[in-house]
Amino acid sequence: MTSQTDKALLLRSLHVPHDPLILYNIWDAGSAKTVAQAGAKAIATGSWSVAAAQGYGDGEELPLDEALAIVQRIVQSVDLPVTVDFEGGYAADPDRLGQNIRKLLALGVVGLNLEDQVVNGTGLYSIADQVARLRAVRAAADALGIAAVINARTDLFLQAPARDHASLLDSALEREAAFATAGADGFFVPGLTDKALIGRLCEKATLPVNVMMPVDPAASADIAALGVARISLGPNPYREMISTLDRQARGFF
Repeated sequence: MTSQTDKALLLRSLHVPHDPLILYNIWDAGSAKTVAQAGAKAIATGSWSVAAAQGYGDGEELPLDEALAIVQRIVQSVDLPVTVDFEGGYAADPDRLGQNIRKLLALGVVGLNLEDQVVNGTGLYSIADQVARLRAVRAAADALGIAAVINARTDLFLQAPARDHASLLDSALEREAAFATAGADGFFVPGLTDKALIGRLCEKATLPVNVMMPVDPAASADIAALGVARISLGPNPYREMISTLDRQARGFF
């Protein structure tokens, strides 16, 4: 079995601009094993998918204890680095957030996403507040001696129509720079799909850039060429699986 430290270092090393880590996001131990057997270099959960697979909606509706139990089974099922979409960390307060991060990392997890939207609230955390939260995440990892890969997510682009995305680029870069000083290792921009804007972001960002794309292997080369270092499929694999399940089931009823 590969050690947690080695897995963390491996996950970090896989973030290479123009040669991105591709994450086929999974939702349970079974899907994790299947994706690992297919040749994945790392395993990543998708919060939407994990919640939906248990009959919950996204947005931390899945109770934390239940989410951690699912993560534990995933980590135990594969010998690959596991990174968890931890939404807002199930806490607004940095101290409580740090406690939750320690619980997560104690399971053998070596990476996580932390978003800057206020879960079950409105808008985004201020830069100062999100920096404090990210510092709490890094401190929790350091306390455990784990070089966890922190993927700082901004929801700027998800909360605005595509026509406004160009005007948000400077704001995104301001957040990226602040998040980097707080100990983040990557910058996740779900919702940003314009290739020219992705390219500009990759040119100016100091952190490896993570984008989300549909389940379309043929398109990954074009996205990689923009300079991204990580590609996530988010909830799309689960949605496609459920669509197939629904179609086949309807054939019997």
